[in-house]
Amino acid sequence: MRAVGYFVEGARRNGAKRSIGDQNRAYLDFCRQQGFEVAATFVDTDETESEESGFRQMLAFLHRADRGFTVVAVDGLGALGSDLGKAALKLLTIESTGVQVVSASTGRETAKELLTTWADRGTGTPVSERVKSAMRRKAVKGEVLGRPPYGYRVGPRQRLELVPEETVVVRYIFRLYLQEAMGIRRIAGQLNEEGITTRRGGKWSMVSVRDLLRNRAYLGTYTRFGVKVPGSHPALISPEDFRRVQERLQSRGGGAMERKVVPFLLSGLLYCGRCGNKLIGVSRKQKWTTKDGSEHNSAYRYYQCESRTNQSSCGYNTQRAAELEARLRTMLAEDTTAVSRVRRAGNVDSYVLDLMGQVDRVESRMKRTRRQVEDLVADAAHGHITLERMRSLGSELANEQQGLEGEMAEARARLAAQQSEAERRRHLEETRLKLVRDWESLDFEALQAGLREVVDRVEIDGEDAKLFLRP
Repeated sequence: MRAVGYFVEGARRNGAKRSIGDQNRAYLDFCRQQGFEVAATFVDTDETESEESGFRQMLAFLHRADRGFTVVAVDGLGALGSDLGKAALKLLTIESTGVQVVSASTGRETAKELLTTWADRGTGTPVSERVKSAMRRKAVKGEVLGRPPYGYRVGPRQRLELVPEETVVVRYIFRLYLQEAMGIRRIAGQLNEEGITTRRGGKWSMVSVRDLLRNRAYLGTYTRFGVKVPGSHPALISPEDFRRVQERLQSRGGGAMERKVVPFLLSGLLYCGRCGNKLIGVSRKQKWTTKDGSEHNSAYRYYQCESRTNQSSCGYNTQRAAELEARLRTMLAEDTTAVSRVRRAGNVDSYVLDLMGQVDRVESRMKRTRRQVEDLVADAAHGHITLERMRSLGSELANEQQGLEGEMAEARARLAAQQSEAERRRHLEETRLKLVRDWESLDFEALQAGLREVVDRVEIDGEDAKLFLRP
């Protein structure tokens, strides 16, 4: 059997910092005692996980087909992270390759040491468990956590209390849906026509109306963190009416049927030339019977003004998806028809802002994945799930995290490419020509990423179309 060593400069064991030399000697002693063949060693000077880091190189080595029967030996949990959350994620990432991680100092499975340390609340244990526990205790009392639903506000005792002007709107929406038999699109349009705004002063959409109709808070039951407190605040809707609304929502396609969502290539790039709102992808299915009795069905894909789709406003501005996508390819090839539009906020180009936003969103998803890992390890440490179950679920989360780190690296690389103006312009022109040349051969993700990099926006008004390239 072969053993791989992984060392981190200054990693702590039993509270004391350990040099690379100390960790290497412990690793070699472990190999001699256990009869392992020294396969390779990988070193990091800090916890940074760049593409060139020792940790990344080790993962690439472990994914090789010729690695043989291998274990990874570490000096202790401190070599995997400065706190138990980081250590857990690194541990699960390594073990997702099918390799077990052991402690060079004790010979024990590092996963078992992690659970023991977690259960003992050792130094560096993330505070997320204690925070969630405190929040659950508040939820049990019916105390509000987070933003109150429309129709309510947080009262002096941290309980929900009614907002009179909003409760009228809530009951009005339920009445329109249940008694007037109006669909959620028509309800959104009705509210907007009557000048009734959302809490933030915006327009109602299909999503906001649907979410309101599904909210169980209107039954007087507070639900958070899996805790349900009936009668914690005044109800706005009777249980019978709420049940009938949910049945109607499900009968109209809101049930548990799994839908296959096919993304639209130009999502986020198209804008209505009439109202300025975005055009969104819309799918329609149609069935018909011919005179000979045979049944036929077909699916249609459009880009349609969001104001019309979700708020029942604006005019009929609808484009067949395939035709508009082909039209954009032609416009990209005829670059003389395209114009550049400079949009700046605080002297920062909008595309750079988009990239910064993408980095922030990926970071948020990475933090959420780490919290899920911490919850998983906590469940295993307290005996709620088995170690093997933790490994199985943790492997999925670790792989998800690896994918997110890849997205992060790509977004940061695109952001770095914006530093040189001349280089950026040259890169955009090369990307435009590549899109035109390889449109048919590029996969969907690569084609969409390229379009978002080159195209600032496309304004559509019936037969008129204006293409704005990024400056």
